[in-house]
Amino acid sequence: MKSDIEIAQAAKLRDIREIAAQLNIPEDQLELYGRYKAKLPLSLIAANSGRKGRLILVSAISPTPAGEGKTTTSIGLAQGLCRIGKQATAVLREPSLGPVFGIKGGATGGGHSQVLPMEDINLHFTGDFAAIEKAHNLLAALIDNNLQNKKFNLGIDPRTVLWKRVMDMNDRALRKVVIGLGGTASGVPRETGFDITAASEIMAILCLSESLSDLKKRLGNIFVGFTFDKKPIYARDLKAHGAMAALMKDAIKPNLVQTIEGTPAILHGGPFANIAQGTNSVIATRMGLSLSDYVITEAGFGFDLGAEKFFDIKCQSAGLSPNAVVLVATVRALKYHGGVALANLKEDNPEAVERGMENLEKHLENISLFGVPAIVAMNRFITDSEEELAVIKRRCELKGAPVVLSDVWEKGGAGAEELAHTVAEVAEKHNTPFTPLYDWNWPVEDKIKAVATRIYGASEIDYTSKAKSDLQKIASLGLQNLPICIAKTQKSLSDNPKLLGRPKDFVVTVREIEIATGAGFLIPITGEIMRMPGLPAQPAAENIDIDDNGNITGLF
Repeated sequence: MKSDIEIAQAAKLRDIREIAAQLNIPEDQLELYGRYKAKLPLSLIAANSGRKGRLILVSAISPTPAGEGKTTTSIGLAQGLCRIGKQATAVLREPSLGPVFGIKGGATGGGHSQVLPMEDINLHFTGDFAAIEKAHNLLAALIDNNLQNKKFNLGIDPRTVLWKRVMDMNDRALRKVVIGLGGTASGVPRETGFDITAASEIMAILCLSESLSDLKKRLGNIFVGFTFDKKPIYARDLKAHGAMAALMKDAIKPNLVQTIEGTPAILHGGPFANIAQGTNSVIATRMGLSLSDYVITEAGFGFDLGAEKFFDIKCQSAGLSPNAVVLVATVRALKYHGGVALANLKEDNPEAVERGMENLEKHLENISLFGVPAIVAMNRFITDSEEELAVIKRRCELKGAPVVLSDVWEKGGAGAEELAHTVAEVAEKHNTPFTPLYDWNWPVEDKIKAVATRIYGASEIDYTSKAKSDLQKIASLGLQNLPICIAKTQKSLSDNPKLLGRPKDFVVTVREIEIATGAGFLIPITGEIMRMPGLPAQPAAENIDIDDNGNITGLF
């Protein structure tokens, strides 16, 4: 059996101008990055603003080491819709080098449902992450320069500065660092650290901005810290936002690529869902909706993370409303949630599937809270038994959700035709705007309670003294009306990664609440979640290589 990269390298790519023609994009509107990648100007959205495609959100049950195949399903579904005569575009996030070189691998799908060129997309792509990283670190440099500057010093109290630096790599050694050592010429010594680029507020800003001017305004709104006399300081006070926006003049434009079957795919932005909003950019989604009849997008990790934030932050901010939600699951993952060890997941065990179904059913209940119809896509494996699949079908039917088998890894779009027919039928019938989980104007504690109790299933919320102090700071700055973007483990519905299935009677602990005024949300941080991941004992980077002819191996 061929690996993902072998399948990708054997595919015959079409010139990106042919892909653009499918969306009626004139060749002179493309900013070409070689033969197979292009940037799309934002003017295309305005030029096609009268067209409104159907928006399909793909999410999943709580992720497990067995995998669910959410991105693969998203790509396969877009291909399947094209095969049944619909004009569809996959609109997805860009991969981060952290997972690529770490444990998760790339984010271009798998098998015969991939976006191409796979190697380029997983490694640097068009430089969007680099631009975000540079813009973020420019602000960090300007902050420390102002602390050092005696003539134009704003009087910033360095103890209140929480703006870290970022890099697009997993490096746990940089979580906490001390800078400014080496004497008075080397800056003001203080403790700080690094986050991964996907967790940067600049990434969140890029993905929520609606234009270049909106991007610059949001960059200027970034909260930096307080002066010694308690005056809040923002990036605009440092005159940082103009240069930051200039660094991102190309990064704000979505990237056009193709699937393995030549279906258009737009990739843009890449925030993680456990520590950020977990969805591609508003601009990319609007671009897809203005150019095609169906847009297939995905939200990171389980529905409790990326999808909740997709609805309550992205959709509310941009006025979007999905026509259907596809919830991806596998028999193997359900057995894992049912208590089966990873090594035994290939063994037939309908009873474990029954137990694991509690997790899937909770996600279906969560989807219903937003008033959007759900379709369950069973990403089928050869080891799945008919008895195990029957359990899933029966339990989902009791919840009123159709179940469709999907075989997109092996068969590509052909393995998603039944799913495509079901999605199209459901989406065409649903035109009602979704129901938000909470009102942005609610008190911050009430918004946290709504997500933690109704989505996660928590019995109560506990706030540390630091979190309580942060709530007071938020109130003093008049930021209570911002939505919340909870940072939480992806491995469990709770904030404890060891609690699988559908945990009950648990307490969510809010350790602190970060302020992201540029992005326009607050970040309650729960459990032991960290914004700079570490590499595993055997990083994926150890298997990646390149030969003398430039052929890359080991990517997955």
